[in-house]
Amino acid sequence: MKPHDTPHHPSQAEAAAAPHAQATAPPERPLRPLWLMLLALIGGFALSQAFRTVTSTLALGLQSDFGLSAQDLGAFAGLFGLSFGVAQLLMGISLDKFGLRRTILSAFPLAALGAALSAAAPSYLWLMLGQLLIGIGCAPAFLVCTLFVARHFPPDRFAFYSGLSLGGGGLGLLFTGTPLAWVVQSWGWRGGFALLALLCVLAWLLIWRWVHEPPSLHASSAQPEGWGEALMGFLRLFTLPHTWGILLLGLSSYAAFLSLRGLWLGPLLIDRFAFSLVEAGNVALAMSFISLFTPGLFGKLDPGVHQRRAWLGYASLLMASLFVILAFLPWETASVVIILCMGVLSGYGVLQYSDVRISYPPELIGRALSLFTMAMFLGVALMQAATGIMAELTLQWGWDSYRAVLLTIALWLGVASVGYRYLPISPLLRKAQQDSKRI
Repeated sequence: MKPHDTPHHPSQAEAAAAPHAQATAPPERPLRPLWLMLLALIGGFALSQAFRTVTSTLALGLQSDFGLSAQDLGAFAGLFGLSFGVAQLLMGISLDKFGLRRTILSAFPLAALGAALSAAAPSYLWLMLGQLLIGIGCAPAFLVCTLFVARHFPPDRFAFYSGLSLGGGGLGLLFTGTPLAWVVQSWGWRGGFALLALLCVLAWLLIWRWVHEPPSLHASSAQPEGWGEALMGFLRLFTLPHTWGILLLGLSSYAAFLSLRGLWLGPLLIDRFAFSLVEAGNVALAMSFISLFTPGLFGKLDPGVHQRRAWLGYASLLMASLFVILAFLPWETASVVIILCMGVLSGYGVLQYSDVRISYPPELIGRALSLFTMAMFLGVALMQAATGIMAELTLQWGWDSYRAVLLTIALWLGVASVGYRYLPISPLLRKAQQDSKRI
């Protein structure tokens, strides 16, 4: 939010910030209404998670009805991440100007409209328009959760509660596993989109009914930043050398997980191991169920400033190694085990938010987190589109397209991991590391 909304706790710098709102330790309020409001917001975030992974389940139906190539499918999946990421700046400023309730209530109907349009789409272009609307409509879904947690829950537990929010949002991943596979097998991919549209309407009604944010005792009468000022604040981040390592890993780690879970998992299991759609959905369901809990677990195990950066580097390299192993495994049981291990490891991404928070001064933390979130979803769009192109090319060359896709993801993530470790780190982070050694 505004600069003076930042917590005045320098010794707790890591736990003091969240996108667009760094409020001082909030006064105690009854937990039940706050949890109800947070659950309603998580419901919207869960649908956002469902939309970003729906392609894996719908892929074969879309290809059959519209004759889509692997490149077309990758572009379709990637458009959600692209529109979602680009809209982050707009949504961030809207949160400052209008608050989280009005922002999410204004944007989320676009997701319902996009899903309904996709359900009735007569052509690939209409599908792409639906994806564009869905991405914009879902853009504030996670930001409002982190903003709400930052304002109304203990600041020193931000990583833990953010992890719980991420885990709760993973219910959307569960839905795009077996449940959606069963719907698609029974009523086709159009039925899947129609059901998602109805769920969007229900989520919007719950937010409208339940979410009435308590007033902050630290609210300011100062005018929020204008569009030009906010844009200049974002551009200032690119002049800081340590931004580039953070963004490089941000463009890669979540993109790697979501490219598998959201795009290639279903086709891989069906084509390579002759799984049925529901059987592939069962694997996706299990992977998603695991990912419900791992963000909270990694948030609880956060090693602090001295070790967190090393944890992030090693975890991302391990994930890249799992992609290499999966690329060459000929056995279905072993492949499923590797996929489930990826679900366990995926929770390390929550530590990146803590890394961003400690790396910037208070007046830049909010926009730094917004830029990081934007990078995450632009990375999803770029990686899904790039792997679609790779699959199409290698198919023409007679190679194993799934192996090429998995190796492409592994190489991308591996390079990003090494770059993150060796590019400059924040002076604030270095100072915090030195301070932690003296304790």
